[in-house]
Amino acid sequence: MYDFNYHRPRDLADAVRLRSAAEDGVFLAGGMTLIPTLRLRLASPSDVIDISGVDGLSDLEASAESVRVGALVRHATVAVSADVKKRIPALAALADGISDAQVRNRGTLGGSIANNDPAADYPAAILALGATVMTNKREIAADDYFTGLFDTALEADEIVTAARFPVAEAAAYAKFPNPASRYALVGVFVARIGGAVRVAVTGAGDQGVFRAPEMEKALAGNFAPDALNSVTVAADGLNSDLHAGAEYRAHLIGVMAKRAVAACA
Repeated sequence: MYDFNYHRPRDLADAVRLRSAAEDGVFLAGGMTLIPTLRLRLASPSDVIDISGVDGLSDLEASAESVRVGALVRHATVAVSADVKKRIPALAALADGISDAQVRNRGTLGGSIANNDPAADYPAAILALGATVMTNKREIAADDYFTGLFDTALEADEIVTAARFPVAEAAAYAKFPNPASRYALVGVFVARIGGAVRVAVTGAGDQGVFRAPEMEKALAGNFAPDALNSVTVAADGLNSDLHAGAEYRAHLIGVMAKRAVAACA
């Protein structure tokens, strides 16, 4: 690691102040993305602002219409929550499949969606469920939040405080994981909300998570795996690396989408 100044703010206002005063400051929540990046010297921030002790960001609340997950809620907490399992079981299952037990007990929802890692799981749930990302300044619709590879609509002085997920009529997530890291080589989240169908793909796009409009259109007419038989997924714009080529990922998108739809039943 490179040297940096470490801060532990008392509240959100203090965290924003520290970030504004830093030459190149970054926020630290669970550290599941930031710490490996620092260890590999892929980042050299002047200041690390640890928000893990900030009050008010670790609440998980549920109603008949939605589930609100605080930014510092751990993946393991979402996975075992009776409220989440009752209202959006696909979200609990997604959280339970993230990496390994150590990561699930340290990683946070806020850190996952703030970094927008292209192989992360939560971005698929945010986009497919049409969630609202809540910050210290505003609320951002899912379709406006993810803007590119490791990039979001967040401003420099903006911190994710929570995400509000609407309760879906049907939803499921199917992932083909890397056997070592459990990151998604391809993950597909399918949701039907208010009669509309949304399909989000993670792990495959070279610009991060994305929606699959052709699949959405096919499933809107017939919400069944066979409805996807006529949908062809192009390899253009998909990742190709040592784990899987673009053509293989294109094939997996179709397979995982069908499994997710079948699971919705």
